[in-house]
Amino acid sequence: MIEVRPFASLGHADHGWLDASHHFSFGGYRDPKRVHWGALRVWNDDTIAPHTGFAPHPHNDMEIITYVRTGAISHRDSLGNAGRTEAGDVQVMSAGTGIVHSEKNEEDVPTTLFQIWIIPDRQGEKPGWGTRPFPKGERAGQFVTLASGIAGDEEALPIRADARVLGATLKAGESAIHAIGRDRKAYLVATQGRIEVNGVAAEPRDGVAIADLDEVTITALDDAEIVLVDVA
Repeated sequence: MIEVRPFASLGHADHGWLDASHHFSFGGYRDPKRVHWGALRVWNDDTIAPHTGFAPHPHNDMEIITYVRTGAISHRDSLGNAGRTEAGDVQVMSAGTGIVHSEKNEEDVPTTLFQIWIIPDRQGEKPGWGTRPFPKGERAGQFVTLASGIAGDEEALPIRADARVLGATLKAGESAIHAIGRDRKAYLVATQGRIEVNGVAAEPRDGVAIADLDEVTITALDDAEIVLVDVA
């Protein structure tokens, strides 16, 4: 099963400083058919105005992955962590028993990012945060694992879920294959570029929900950047 969810059909909220589109029910957006996809609970497509951002607020028992598309985001939290994650890189916050954090765009240009929430397998554990630059060349023409809770993915940022977050950049005409398995689900978005998923066309920032397939072949019709979440 491959279901394309056009960007125009997503939930939307414009807060002035934040322009957000929601792939799943979030905030004031409610759609009983789009609550989660396996353990994937939230996928927000956010544009944050310069020198604005999310004031300190709490989370608990959620794996929160931020993929920065353009610009940069600066993180601070109640554990004393602070860091800046820029375009193409990833940060992970395991909320665990509880954490308070802020996310600010301290740049002079808008920041665009995907905020992805995955329901953890284990609750009540110590909170944590990490960020890592991923050399862009490593994901050229193939998927690389950015964050994972699956054995064997020690190079990726750790999460507490049976899930992977992967990224790929494809030149027009290139394809990448990802094995899923019929007992798992996947959800992907091209940050830029038109793509086909097993021959099904999707535009930039459309959501593509995948289930009951052993593998998918993603072909770039234009130069494309793709983020994919593989979950139980």
